[in-house]
Amino acid sequence: METIFRGKVSLIHFLVRGLAVAATILLLIHGSHAHVDRVEILRNDVDTLHVQRPNISSSDATHDEQWRMIKTRGSQFVVGDQPLYVNGFNSYWLMILAVDPSTRGKVSEVFQQAAAVGLTVCRTWGFNDGGWRALQKSPGVYDENVFKALDFVVSEARKYRIRLILSLINNWDGYGGKAQYVKWARDAGLNLTSDDDFFSDQTVKGYFKNHVNNMLTRVNTYTNVMYKDDPTIFAWELMNELRCMSDPTGNKLQAWIQEMAFHVKSIDPDHLLEVGAEGFYGPSSPARLQANPNTYAGQVGTDFIRNHRVLGIDFASVHIYPDTWMSGATVEAQLKFVQAWMQAHIADAEITLGMPVVFTEFGVSTRARSAFNATSRDQFVQAVYGVLLNSTRRGSAGAGALLWQVFPEGTDYMDDGYGVVLPRAKDTARIMSAHSRRLLAFNSRCSWSCSWGCRKEEQSEDGDDLLFHEL
Repeated sequence: METIFRGKVSLIHFLVRGLAVAATILLLIHGSHAHVDRVEILRNDVDTLHVQRPNISSSDATHDEQWRMIKTRGSQFVVGDQPLYVNGFNSYWLMILAVDPSTRGKVSEVFQQAAAVGLTVCRTWGFNDGGWRALQKSPGVYDENVFKALDFVVSEARKYRIRLILSLINNWDGYGGKAQYVKWARDAGLNLTSDDDFFSDQTVKGYFKNHVNNMLTRVNTYTNVMYKDDPTIFAWELMNELRCMSDPTGNKLQAWIQEMAFHVKSIDPDHLLEVGAEGFYGPSSPARLQANPNTYAGQVGTDFIRNHRVLGIDFASVHIYPDTWMSGATVEAQLKFVQAWMQAHIADAEITLGMPVVFTEFGVSTRARSAFNATSRDQFVQAVYGVLLNSTRRGSAGAGALLWQVFPEGTDYMDDGYGVVLPRAKDTARIMSAHSRRLLAFNSRCSWSCSWGCRKEEQSEDGDDLLFHEL
């Protein structure tokens, strides 16, 4: 973002369920220690949001069978042979707060609170270009203290069993972004007239490629593991909410995505890569233009289908902001849009692209001018999770969603209206925890009995038919 099946349970079903649960427990005890940790976390009282840090040293990472690189198989994520559906969050500021010892504890705090409700993926900035506490002070020149702060973030995420999506640059001016790269080039004497020259100028592209090189080959000072070898990193993101307004055809941006995807994969073929797009449909899919929230969205240079057909892009990214995209619409109209928006992208990821889709940002503001308050925001969160659970039941492409955004206590000064402080937003925390519990159960049980070829019905502890999966 810019700054059920219900019915009576027969005796046979009861016995089968009992055997399934018993086998699942054995599996978790003998082969899935990470899941045991997560189950214990989810058993904690969500009112306290307290979790004990797993006792895992960085040297154990290579020996942990569950802590492997995430891969894709068709339209699902997998860890080894096990399916993975994710529930996560955004906290863009982690590196910046980790620089200062007085605020570094906030990083651990937000990971602790997120883990307590079962969140397993965090998306954060792997950039800060120029300005205050810059990671990259000038092209190729880094502040080692800031880089060490990012090292700490990666190390701490590992301790709490949270994987990171690291975005490599911003489309917007916040934290430097493409405008800072173009400014560096102008300061070096280049005659550039637009920030969109970022996507085409060879010198500027060279600056960005150099940042990619430095990021991917960084050796973490806490773990001694190179970033490109660390499974704590779920994926790289090319750019946060990339747009190229000067070329609504999308050709300039498409060429940049192709070039940079090839470059990233030439250095790091093992990690997943995503574009960072908001999901707007473009000229390549005229029939889908009506799914966009407004006409303007189809003219910003992005093209959901075309952008994600690029070789090297592993999963699709989509954002969901009905309150800003549909300002003035009722809550009911916005929730209806959310459902249609998600279903369209899940279907396209499944049928047209053959890859998972993650809604890497979703959120609504609860400030005075918004149509949403705390209660209707929870309705929105439940609506997003509901669409994803329907996809999960089918084994379809809806692979997860990341709330924008989670803050720890005492960081209200950074809140953009979308912030959720889990200890204070207890109803929201319970909704998130319940969704995490459902996904955890599906990930575990399906891998045990289905092996990617099942038709399964299971009732959850709270009575919902959560685990229907057909491939």
